Amino acid sequence: MTGAAIVGSGPNGLAAAIVLAREGIEVEVFERNDTFGGGCRTDALTLPGFSHDICSAIHPLGVGSPFFKSLDLKQHGLHWVYPQIELAHPLDDGTAVVVKRSVEETAAALGRDEKAYLRMMKPLARNASRLMDEVLRPPRVPRHPLVMAAFGALAVRSVTGLAAAMFETDRARALLAGVGAHSVLPLDRSPTAAYALTLLILAHHVGWPMPKGGSQKITEALLAQLASLGGQAHAGRSIESLGELSRFSAKLFDVAPMNLARIAGNAFPDVYRRRLTGYRHGPGVFKMDFALSGPIPWKAPECALAGTVHVGGTIDEIALSEEQAWNGISPDKPFLILAQPSLFDDTRAPSGRHVAWAYCHVPAGDDFDMSARITDQIERFAPGFRDLILGEHAMAPSDIEARNPNYIGGDISGGVQDWGQLFNRPAGFIDPYATPAPDIFICSSSTPPGGGVHGMCGYFAARSALKSESIKPR
Repeated sequence: MTGAAIVGSGPNGLAAAIVLAREGIEVEVFERNDTFGGGCRTDALTLPGFSHDICSAIHPLGVGSPFFKSLDLKQHGLHWVYPQIELAHPLDDGTAVVVKRSVEETAAALGRDEKAYLRMMKPLARNASRLMDEVLRPPRVPRHPLVMAAFGALAVRSVTGLAAAMFETDRARALLAGVGAHSVLPLDRSPTAAYALTLLILAHHVGWPMPKGGSQKITEALLAQLASLGGQAHAGRSIESLGELSRFSAKLFDVAPMNLARIAGNAFPDVYRRRLTGYRHGPGVFKMDFALSGPIPWKAPECALAGTVHVGGTIDEIALSEEQAWNGISPDKPFLILAQPSLFDDTRAPSGRHVAWAYCHVPAGDDFDMSARITDQIERFAPGFRDLILGEHAMAPSDIEARNPNYIGGDISGGVQDWGQLFNRPAGFIDPYATPAPDIFICSSSTPPGGGVHGMCGYFAARSALKSESIKPR
């Protein structure tokens, strides 16, 4: 036996492969789909000439990832595109609250809450590099305890609790609710504030950019990096049992815990298997992609300058939408995370045309068609949007899981990230990437630091494998 097999070609799987290949280990990646990338893929979902990101589109964690920064992905064709405004959040009065790279400019538009926003975000933004170094790692004793203590004092709260304590205006509270909803948790639960603050720190530190040409470009750059190190990648190769990998001395799985349990068969003791199969997944997503004859006609002009738009109104509306999804109810007025990349990247659509995607959180596995409700929400803040639709493509949670079986029930976050599962994912081991089988490791977003396109789960899993007796660098 020699070398390492990586099952799954998402960013974490490719990151693990690159780390091992850099150490001189022979690496092969196996991907069940015909296209590499997992949640980092781009395809013509609606009409010819329109390129849509199948899952992820906006990548603050990608540009902020310590591992990605250690690679020269630019030489492999990855170029980041930065919108003028990182985030816009339209309101019913025809205005929008926005996040810009500058903390001061963002705060200045918040009226009575200007000083409160500065108090909250200036110290965090000033220590952004140290904070990201801590957040994008497995649990450990902090390297920067004072910085983490200041962050933690705010981060342990719920979004609704932090908003009530910090802000007076509906505008500032709505802004915090929108970024907090990326946690896929009810907003009255701790630690939703941690997710909101992390995304705001990234916005002020590195921005919320998109890859020119679509998210597939991240995958292509990682594959090119792997190939330059001698690694191999095989598409259309579904691994269903460990026997198919018997010639490899180490196996790393970029898969959901229950899928690892299925593939591993009787390689694990019953206790560990039960932990994997009992791993909790959260709400799914219902996603729509649009081919448009023109840019979205937002009432608030700031929205046309933003790569990401949060569509959902007030903090109370957003909190209700997230609570309904968590409690098994299809939201009546769903909170939407919307990306409009073609405003800033003319490679994504024919001249004068545009693409947009939007998704909302829904109950896991829910088959209710949210298309009309999503379109209604966009129309609410952009009258005339419907008239621009040339083509559309919808994916319910079951469709999303069919495209990527690791998105259990349509959960694109790698599992619930609440207190019960934030620090002990996936199975409560001190080394979260190791398993009872000394040659098997898990490197998916179901391990720390969790969801997002950053490759850090794969990086740390590969480091764990290198410390084991299963493989040794040359």
